[in-house]
Amino acid sequence: MPSMDYLYTEMRRKGVTLQLLWYEYKQQNPDGYQYSYFSEQYRKYLKKLDPVFRNHYRAGEKMFVDFAGQTVDIISIDTGEISLAYLFVAVLGASNYTYAEAFPAQDLPSWISAHVHAFDFFNGVAEILVPDNLKSGVTKPNFYEPDINPTYLDMARYYDTVVIPARPRSPRDKAKVETGVQVAERWILAALRNHRFFSVSDLNQAIKSKLVELNDRPMQKIGKSRRELFQTIDRPALKSQPATPYDFAEWKKARVNIDYHVQVDCHFYSVPYQLVREQVEVRLSSKALEIFFKNRRVASHLRNFKRGGFTTLKEHMPKSHQKYLEWTPSRIIRWAAQNGPKTKQLVCAILDSRPHPEQGFRSCLGIMRLGKQYGAQRLEAASKRALAIKALSFRRVESILKNGLDQQELFSEEPEPDVPPSHGNVRGNRYYH
Repeated sequence: MPSMDYLYTEMRRKGVTLQLLWYEYKQQNPDGYQYSYFSEQYRKYLKKLDPVFRNHYRAGEKMFVDFAGQTVDIISIDTGEISLAYLFVAVLGASNYTYAEAFPAQDLPSWISAHVHAFDFFNGVAEILVPDNLKSGVTKPNFYEPDINPTYLDMARYYDTVVIPARPRSPRDKAKVETGVQVAERWILAALRNHRFFSVSDLNQAIKSKLVELNDRPMQKIGKSRRELFQTIDRPALKSQPATPYDFAEWKKARVNIDYHVQVDCHFYSVPYQLVREQVEVRLSSKALEIFFKNRRVASHLRNFKRGGFTTLKEHMPKSHQKYLEWTPSRIIRWAAQNGPKTKQLVCAILDSRPHPEQGFRSCLGIMRLGKQYGAQRLEAASKRALAIKALSFRRVESILKNGLDQQELFSEEPEPDVPPSHGNVRGNRYYH
């Protein structure tokens, strides 16, 4: 019989079957054992292994990921307060090659960063990611169709892999990752139990050295280290990484407003006007924003962090709105100046009052058209009254003209200067000379 360690290692390589190994064995040993006895001996060997080693995980097939239950105290140098650090563990199914890193939280950004760093550590990507139904990765666990977090799913697509969470109440699905977490807790966290850490980066430096020891230590029942198995089994079968790492992106749902814009983080981005009142999905990265409708991208913009600002593409506007783009603030102000100084002053005030000047174009154009209906003199008088009462909108100027308020006397809001009364007891300034 050939070495069982050799058979165990070869069985985890892609496309290798026990029948193929027996066929190669018979070619070198024509008088050797038949397949039934050959396979029986190999099955007996597997029974001696731990359950985590018995599963036939193919090379490069699965990467099991989870956060360890055990935490590490991080002491603040400034205040002495203690915060917790959480250990992320990733284990490749065929070789048990392990990656570990500490994070200050188990939130979604940490979960995604942990995967990106694990891919860099393995220098490749497994075909399947198997999380243990952590909320950061699995929004809603389900035995048949778990609901995967959109950002996690987006990251998996970027790396050309898939997410298949461990099934609830299925211990065999979790054996690999639970054993990997247990080994990491014993050989990394327990080994560092007497150390005090003042930052997560210091903790990760210590984890790196312990991780090297863990992966280089021979496994008792196999006789080979995790690194040896990784180099011969998993490493050649892993998928190559993209040229650039995944840029963390969040997904949000938004409703398109009647002005064909969606509000994201207090900024407004345009979408095609046909999508008014539709619900869309927004993908937010550090540099860009993408908007999807029924899984189809309908708009993309550079990220803008100006609160209350507008980012609008001309092609998203109806034809009737696109003509307003031909106008500029200076052109509107020049047109208003032809009617009179107060009209010009009113238009300037309206444009200055808007977060974006283009938002005031329609009001200004409407006010100028009122001059055709009521005449230039009445519009000038209405503009004077609107400025006095700070009525900086088309509707309020229109109301002034409709109700004839422009023809009424405008009382000055400036207080009249105080004149001292003429009285015998009032001595005046000459008295003090």
